[in-house]
Amino acid sequence: MRSLMIQVTRRVLMMGAGIALLAAVSAGAQAGDVKKIAVLVPEQGTDYGWNQQGVDAARAVAEKFGLEFLPAEGLGYGDVRPTLRELADEGASLMIAHASGYNTAAPEIAQETGVPVAVVDKPDGLVAGLVADYTLSGHDGAYLAGILAAKMSRTGTVGIVVSGEPPSWNSQSAGFAMGVKSAGTGTKILYAVIGPAAYADAAGGRRVTESVISAGADVVFGQGNGSSFGMIQAVETTKAIDGGKAWFIDVIGDKTGLDKGHLLSSVLWDMVPVYSAMVEDLKSGAFGTVGYKIGLVDDSVRLLKTKHIPSDTWGELMEVRQQIIDGSVTVAEVYDAQDVRALMTSVEVPAE
Repeated sequence: MRSLMIQVTRRVLMMGAGIALLAAVSAGAQAGDVKKIAVLVPEQGTDYGWNQQGVDAARAVAEKFGLEFLPAEGLGYGDVRPTLRELADEGASLMIAHASGYNTAAPEIAQETGVPVAVVDKPDGLVAGLVADYTLSGHDGAYLAGILAAKMSRTGTVGIVVSGEPPSWNSQSAGFAMGVKSAGTGTKILYAVIGPAAYADAAGGRRVTESVISAGADVVFGQGNGSSFGMIQAVETTKAIDGGKAWFIDVIGDKTGLDKGHLLSSVLWDMVPVYSAMVEDLKSGAFGTVGYKIGLVDDSVRLLKTKHIPSDTWGELMEVRQQIIDGSVTVAEVYDAQDVRALMTSVEVPAE
């Protein structure tokens, strides 16, 4: 009976605020003792984009700090709690939940196990020593891409195709639109959404991109993870309305090795500085007290230079880049989907 009473008492103590306190103490005990880093991604880390950059960056940081690397790929967009628990049982010191759809489950498992987690698109969810956010935005780089698109367009119309409207995509769509407008060419901007969470929908990416090109766009800014491969296929096989080639501007990764002459540029992201800061903060005990960002100043966001970009145009873009860094040009961060849509000439979204 005494044993049963003790068990009940312990369960009561772990409820409510007690859970957070216990987790914070457990996480705090790990400060300075980081041994294993895990990353969880919904698709395979071979998409030259969001998933691959997350996996590659985590692997690089593990090597940099001499940590054991625990990758968990192809998890989909469902419940990842079992995987998080398994990684915690394997001794993960940090679990990077690299998908916005994981930002509810991961903090719950962090509270349950005491293992720190990093999530995306939840900047108001910080918990000292336990939960950190890295809502990344390449809006500054997208602004440069918008200027590039406006200067390279022959038809006077460019397009944005997205696989969903998460905060990271929204901020880049807005930055791109603002860049197009800043060029002063009067270029129209067609905006199309494949689906609410069509990140891996390559067929949908191709269909929607073909539609945007047929509507007049000869430069397409695509944000899509796996669906971006369908976007590229559309650009490669669909001529612009003037009979010339269509251009594609990618995000996050570098698909130069796959280019058949249509990859104009990409807004590249480098997550190594972000994940490195997480490990350093875990070691110092500062984890979960501040969100992590990327930007032009340290090249964690940069525009891919390809052979297709004229040298004088590239020079102009680099001048604007410096102006953004200096603060003389400011690119607003816009995360709300309705605010993004308001920047466009036309909007095409799937029926709800």
